Amino acid sequence: MAKIEIPDDLLRLQRAANAARVEATRHDYTAEAWRPWVEAAAVVQNAMAEHATAAGVNRYELEMAVKKAAREADATPGTLSIQG
Repeated sequence: MAKIEIPDDLLRLQRAANAARVEATRHDYTAEAWRPWVEAAAVVQNAMAEHATAAGVNRYELEMAVKKAAREADATPGTLSIQG
């Protein structure tokens, strides 16, 4: 797999979706409680599909690279802040 450049906006969106997942799973399932996670996941998926098409990269490989980078950034506090 070739090295994929990850735009900061995709990394921020993925980290926001990860944070929304953590918050959602702190509660019992209700559509209302989990809506922010579902919506954040949809936003990041759409952004990754658009970027993959525009950059001519494999969407699956881009998604895996973004998710890995987001996990690594989340494990290293202070590497990127999410403005929301």
